Amino acid sequence: MSTPSADTGAETPAGGPGDPGHVATAGLSLSPFRGLRYVPDRVGTLAAVTSPPYDVVDPGRRLDLETADPYNIVRLILPRPEPEDSCDRPDRDTRYRHAARLLAEWQRQGVLAADPEPALYVYEQRTGEGGTLQRGLIGALAISGREAGVVLPHENVMPRPIADRVGLMRTTRANLEPLLLTYRGNGGAAGVIERTVLGEPLLTTTTSDGTHHRLWAVTDHTEIAAVSRDLATCRALIADGHHRWEMYLRLQREHRHLPRSPWDRGMVLLVDTARYPLRVRAIHRVLYRLPVAEALARLGEHWQVKEVPGPLETALQALAEAKRHTGNAFLLTGGTGGYWLLSEPDEDLLAATVPTGKPEEWRRLDATVLHSTLLDRVWGVPDGPDDIGYLHTAEAAEREAACSGGTAVLLHPVKESVVRRLAEQGVMMPRKSTSFGPKPATGLVLRSLTLG
Repeated sequence: MSTPSADTGAETPAGGPGDPGHVATAGLSLSPFRGLRYVPDRVGTLAAVTSPPYDVVDPGRRLDLETADPYNIVRLILPRPEPEDSCDRPDRDTRYRHAARLLAEWQRQGVLAADPEPALYVYEQRTGEGGTLQRGLIGALAISGREAGVVLPHENVMPRPIADRVGLMRTTRANLEPLLLTYRGNGGAAGVIERTVLGEPLLTTTTSDGTHHRLWAVTDHTEIAAVSRDLATCRALIADGHHRWEMYLRLQREHRHLPRSPWDRGMVLLVDTARYPLRVRAIHRVLYRLPVAEALARLGEHWQVKEVPGPLETALQALAEAKRHTGNAFLLTGGTGGYWLLSEPDEDLLAATVPTGKPEEWRRLDATVLHSTLLDRVWGVPDGPDDIGYLHTAEAAEREAACSGGTAVLLHPVKESVVRRLAEQGVMMPRKSTSFGPKPATGLVLRSLTLG
């Protein structure tokens, strides 16, 4: 049996180092925890209380989620200010306190309840008939910085989103959504997953996008030990959640004076991509204050510019074809039906604008050239929220460009192998370079740092 560690909020096997469930590791260390989950009888449906990750919820979708069910998890991950303060300019602390009060209230009401014993959670996502199948393990992962070389980030981050997530987690004392990490295992953890899914799941639900979700608890001590032995030889790549990983690191530093601190671990979903490869999609940019005609006029003689036919899907095919035969390529649109393919940048321009001292593979990334050459030098667009929007679908970027009168810059996705190679060299890609998926649904299981 496992015994909860009252001072950590993350459970440790009974018996310490001599126990068969205890594995000393210099690799990944994933601990079971008592999951905090919605009680089905107290909510409309489980699907109605889930949400995508906080950073892909746009304002319209946020309102839809809030009205889908009064207990939707979006009220915690993207909290509004306290109702009595809504007429004032809401500060972040007010929003965080509101989230903390809601979390406590929902537990008192029995809307959220803790599982009776610590568990690792097998999580499955299936998209449609014959679609993508993804399975992984949710647990409390030991937090370590880049210098340890165990968890590898691949994108740069911005201070403001980190500060926002730090304030929310510090106030709620909870991991509200799992980060998505990938690893390459040796079969031990995968075997546990495949055996577990033969049993009855804790929950089954289908979200509005048609994705089927199932969750199982792994509490058997032998199975948990098998996972630990496998993961002890592995390191992980952060696929989704760079700002939240930095949040974990910052809060760990804040609480380093505490022995066996619950802040030393953070909730993640680990997916073995040798078994279940993730999709990698591009994240597109919208330049709010730069009309497409002006963007094209500023390019000068340094790029090959070709107008390509629409609709959007056809234009994206032209972008994909250009990427197969040339180096850097981008698709520009103002959202009103016109599309322009940029390709074959002048080599002298790249040499003069792209930083040196990094691997050539990094210097040739579309995101690197976009930020170093086009945004910084050619267009002079500051990288701030008033000037650049980051959209996860080409359709959303096109709509945003049309609404703002700006320019959507559409990118082709980078391969996962490139992401991993650069991460293993300690080289960071420009922020918002990739979108890995499918992303875990938020709200199926939470980790409270106050649970014993």
